[in-house]
Amino acid sequence: MELRRFFDRAVRSSFRDLALHDEPVATYLGDLLTRFARTEQLFPPGVTAPRLETVVDLLLEARAAWDDAAAHFGPEREVTVRRHIGDYTLFMTGVFRERVERLASTGFYVSQGKRAYRFLSEHDRASSAPAARDGGSLYARLAERFENYAWALDYARRVHFHDAPTLPFFRLGFE
Repeated sequence: MELRRFFDRAVRSSFRDLALHDEPVATYLGDLLTRFARTEQLFPPGVTAPRLETVVDLLLEARAAWDDAAAHFGPEREVTVRRHIGDYTLFMTGVFRERVERLASTGFYVSQGKRAYRFLSEHDRASSAPAARDGGSLYARLAERFENYAWALDYARRVHFHDAPTLPFFRLGFE
């Protein structure tokens, strides 16, 4: 709980500093940081082996959800994997931007993150999910302003993470 409060304060302070006004996104980003502070959360739920470690692996997993010949046929799994793609790419381009720039293409991460959130937004809209009915989907805003929110996470890391409680991902060599 201490970690959740820390991330919530850091994100909200960053949003105030950067004049970003989107309470639901600030809450979502605080939750995202809290989830990904645990390294096992960097992989989508239900994955055992082989681990999905790249965005390309995740894209292949989303596609495989529709393979009716596969033992794990489950189109609904695509929604889970797409959310993970959006969250993972936003987290990595925000918190570990230098690593993404060094090991991959930032443009690829941004485009895949936007695409994943756009998919989720359309899925919400088509299923009449509450988020789509309340004046605009959270996922639509994440897709439209992906770079802004990635930079807000980068700002939060540089400015507000200095007095962080013990954060496991800082010991992984991602910094």
